Amino acid sequence: MRIAGHTLGTPQHSVPEALKLFARAGLDAAEVIYQDGYTSGLAIGDAAAAAEAAKAADGEGIPIIGLTPYTTAINSVDDTIRRGAVDELRSAIDTAHFLGATRIRVYAGSWQPDAEEHERHWAQLVRSFRELAVPATDAGVLLCAENHFGTMTQSARDTAALVREVDSPAVRVLYDQANLTFAHDEDPEQAFAVQGDLIGHVHVKDLVFVDPDAPFVSSETARVHAEERSVRSRVVGDGTVPWDRIVEHLRGVGYDDTLSLEYEYRWHPQDLDAPEIGFRRGAEHLRALLAQSDSTNRTSGAAL
Repeated sequence: MRIAGHTLGTPQHSVPEALKLFARAGLDAAEVIYQDGYTSGLAIGDAAAAAEAAKAADGEGIPIIGLTPYTTAINSVDDTIRRGAVDELRSAIDTAHFLGATRIRVYAGSWQPDAEEHERHWAQLVRSFRELAVPATDAGVLLCAENHFGTMTQSARDTAALVREVDSPAVRVLYDQANLTFAHDEDPEQAFAVQGDLIGHVHVKDLVFVDPDAPFVSSETARVHAEERSVRSRVVGDGTVPWDRIVEHLRGVGYDDTLSLEYEYRWHPQDLDAPEIGFRRGAEHLRALLAQSDSTNRTSGAAL
C-alpha cells in the first residue's frame, strides 16, 4: 500500500512546499485540499495553481493521488444552491483529472442530528452523487463519501447505504475509523461488516479520549471546536485507534491502495508534533504494521 501525506497537516506550507516535506518524510504520495483561501490547498478552478502543483509533484516524485474539497451543499433542497455545489465538485473532478489524481473526498452534504426533512435532503444527496458519477467515470476518478460527522454519512451504516443506493462504481466509501471512533459509531469490526466491500480510500489518524463517556457534539462539519472536543489528536501509533487490526481488515477485503495520513495539524496543532516529525513517525508506524501483516500472511500461507 502507498502512504500519502494530507495537506491538512501542512497549514503553513504552500502545496509545493508540502510536497517537499512529504518527500523528506519518506511518503509516497499526496492528498491535497481543494478549497479557496487555504495556504496548503488548491483554490477552486485555479488552473495556474494546479499546473504549479503538478510540476512540483513530478519534481519531488510525490504524485497527487487525491483532492479534498470542503463542499457541503450537495444535499440542499434549494436546487440553485445544490447545483452550485455540484458545479464546485465538477471543477474538482476536472482538476483531479488534470493532476492524475484518482479519488476525491466528498462530504455527504451538511447535516445535524436534530435537522428536519431527512428524506428530502437524502434524495437530493443521492441525486447529486448520481449526476457527478458521470463525469467522474469519464475522468477515471472515484468519489469517496466519507464517514464524517456533520454530514448525512456520519456512521458506516449510513455511508454504505448511500453508496449502495447511488449504485455506481465511481462512488465509494472513504473509510475513516478515527471519525467513527470519536463519534461513538462503529468499531472496526462493525464498520467492515457493513462497508468493507465498498472502500475506495482510507484516511489514517489517531486519538486518545479525554472523556470516553462524553456524548459526541460538533456544531460544524469540517472540525470539532475546542470546547466540544472529548478527544485529543495523536501521531498515528500514539493513540488508541487499533491500526494493527484495521490493516488486517483492509487486507481481508482486498484493499491494496492508499493510506492517507490525515494529520490534523490545521485544526489541533497543540496536540501534535511538528508536521515533518509527525508524518515521518506516522508513516514508519504504518509501514511496520504492513510489514508485520505481510509476514503473518506469508507464514499462514506456508502453513497451509
